Formats: sequence, structure tokens, C-alpha cells
Amino acid sequence: MKIQYVALEWVNYTWNKVEGFLADALAHSNGDYTIEQVKVFVTQGRWALIVAVDDSGDIHGAATVEFFNRPDDRVAFITAIGGKLVSSADTFEQLKTYAKSMGATAIEGAAREAIARLWRRYGFEEKYRIVGVKL
Repeated sequence: MKIQYVALEWVNYTWNKVEGFLADALAHSNGDYTIEQVKVFVTQGRWALIVAVDDSGDIHGAATVEFFNRPDDRVAFITAIGGKLVSSADTFEQLKTYAKSMGATAIEGAAREAIARLWRRYGFEEKYRIVGVKL
């Protein structure tokens, strides 16, 4: 599997091929974002779209990534990730390479327990749990 960044000018062309993967991921996000809102963020360039493709060029998964700066780090925050059999040591190394090429010094993401266990294989550690209340 190869990880590829989708340039902004190709997002609309690619969207129908990745929307299902991202919608499936959002099912676990407690309603923070709708798939329509994710598309707006990606088409505006606020979030990056990453795809996992096979040797034939078929897309098997997708992720969105938001980059932001902290005083000591530039963070690549995975805002959504979905697909089947796309997470491996090799694809994670490719994701790290992409994140570094964008100036990131850290990768983070909010994750339910099953994903947190998977990501631990790649060196992730739990930093905190996120809770919220609507005002």
C-alpha cells in the first residue's frame, strides 16, 4: 500500500472515492464533524487529504490531517482515518515521511480504545482523554 497526499486541485475529483472511508471513521467521532464539514475543511485547504492506494491505483483508505503549531512542536493531527487493511508499519512510515515534509515534529490523533491499541504498535502513547460539554 502506498500513502499519497491529494493535492487541493484534485480533492473534488477524488472525493467520491474517499467519502465512504471518511464517513465510516466519523461514525466514531461523537458528532464533532459531519462528512459535509470535512469536505469543506479539505476543499478549503484547512485539512489535508491522504489516500492509501494499491499498485493498481485503487484507493483502499483515506485520512484527513490538520497541521497546527504549538510552542515546541508542529503537530500533524489525524482528524479522520478509515479503510480496510491500510494500517501497517510501512504505511505509518510513509505517513511520518509526509508529516515531516510538511514540517511536523509530532503526529497525534483522538482515538477510541481499539485504534489506540493499534497505534501503540507504532509508538503512540496516550497523552490525555478528551471530554466535553455543550454550553
